[in-house]
Amino acid sequence: METKANLAKAIIAVMQEVKGIEKSMTIGTGSNAYKGVPDQEVKKIIGEAMAKNGLCILPISVKPNVRIDRWDALDYNGKPTQKQSVFTDVTTEYLLLHTSGESQVLSGYGHGIDSQDKGAGKASTYALKYVLLYTFLVPTGKIDDADNTHSDSIETPIKKQPTVDEVNAKIINA
Repeated sequence: METKANLAKAIIAVMQEVKGIEKSMTIGTGSNAYKGVPDQEVKKIIGEAMAKNGLCILPISVKPNVRIDRWDALDYNGKPTQKQSVFTDVTTEYLLLHTSGESQVLSGYGHGIDSQDKGAGKASTYALKYVLLYTFLVPTGKIDDADNTHSDSIETPIKKQPTVDEVNAKIINA
C-alpha cells in the first residue's frame, strides 16, 4: 500500500490553520433568507492555507446532468407567458496534489437551479466549495448548515397554477 505521509501532514496542517469560516452572506429575502458562506471566502482562506502547505487542487472530471422544466404562467401584468427552470447537478473529481508528488482524488457533488444558463456554474461552484470545506473539516457559522426546525415540521406552501379557463378568462378580459 502506497503511503502518503507528506500529503496527510499537509492536510492536517491546513485543518489546524483554518479554524472556521463565518456565514457572512445572506441568501434570499424575507422568511426564506438564510446565511451562507461565500465561495470567494472559501477559496481565499482555504486556498492560502493549501498553498502555504504545498497543496493544490485540480479539476479532473465534471459529469453534468441537466433537466429543463417549462410551464405556462402569468406575468406581472397578468398576461400569459412561458417560464422555465434549469436544474443542473454535477458529480466532480479533483486531484489534491502535494509538492512531494503525492496525490489523492476527491469526489464532489453540487446542484444549481436557474431560469437561464447559470445552473452549471452554480452546481460546479457548490461542488468545489463543499469538497474544500469537507476535505479540511472546516466548520462554517454557528450551526453548520443545520436548521433549528426539522423540515418535517414546516408546512410546504402549495401554489395553485391557474386553470386553462382562468388563463383564457384573463386573456379575454385584458
